[in-house]
Amino acid sequence: MTVNIDEEACTGCGVCAEVCIQGLIAPPEGGTPPRIPDEECIGCGQCEAFCPTGALVRRPDGMERAVPAIDPAVLGQYMKSRRSVRQYLPEPVPRETIEAVLEIARYAASAGNGQPVEWLVIHDPGQVRTVAGLVVDWMRGLAGSDHPMSAYVPHLVAAWDDGVDMICRGAPHLLVPHVPEGNPMASTDAIIALTHVDVAAPAFGLGTCWAGFVAMSREYAPLREFYGLPEGRVPAYAMMFGYPRYRPQQVPGRKPLRVTWRGERR
Repeated sequence: MTVNIDEEACTGCGVCAEVCIQGLIAPPEGGTPPRIPDEECIGCGQCEAFCPTGALVRRPDGMERAVPAIDPAVLGQYMKSRRSVRQYLPEPVPRETIEAVLEIARYAASAGNGQPVEWLVIHDPGQVRTVAGLVVDWMRGLAGSDHPMSAYVPHLVAAWDDGVDMICRGAPHLLVPHVPEGNPMASTDAIIALTHVDVAAPAFGLGTCWAGFVAMSREYAPLREFYGLPEGRVPAYAMMFGYPRYRPQQVPGRKPLRVTWRGERR
């Protein structure tokens, strides 16, 4: 992973060597710029991000300035205001808006900077309903089994048979992150990326809800076939989204904060 060094901008401060997570960067010596072994670099961008003068550049499309801080009260109120949305307007979300949200999620943390997450966007509401129906079919097969959901699903199946979608809640769109099969950390990476989507979406006027029932049934063969993911890739979770019919007006309470401290210094 090639990192270009602007020798005129480099001050030799050595910050890049300190923040390199693999300890690859040799600190500047005698006015020479730092040395970065390209063949071992995983491209995490730490050196690029923390360089005070922007002397290290890896991006082919130029640098973006980081936002070093945001008012804690504003950020806290925004994040506390996030709610799961289960009632949606039928108006479709434009592709450009969805891609703008996913562009933010592209910067989510991933193990070893592997960035294994790719996305399936089911944009057609009819296909979202097809997914919900396949999940219900999976649930029907749990009847009488020792599956932990077996006692819980009958009312979900009954609701579906009565015309009520408790699976995808009539959402117009469904987002499915998928990852390489057999990668032990990739599913966690997908959850981190999907959380970025969940947090960013309200800023675009969107509502989201984690599609837990869809995620539970992701090994169901007909559902996997419907997804049609590339060979060697598997669904990691699912999230319904769209324009919310109602928007939160207040922040409900939560359980009190519980923290265990060990080795606290005073």
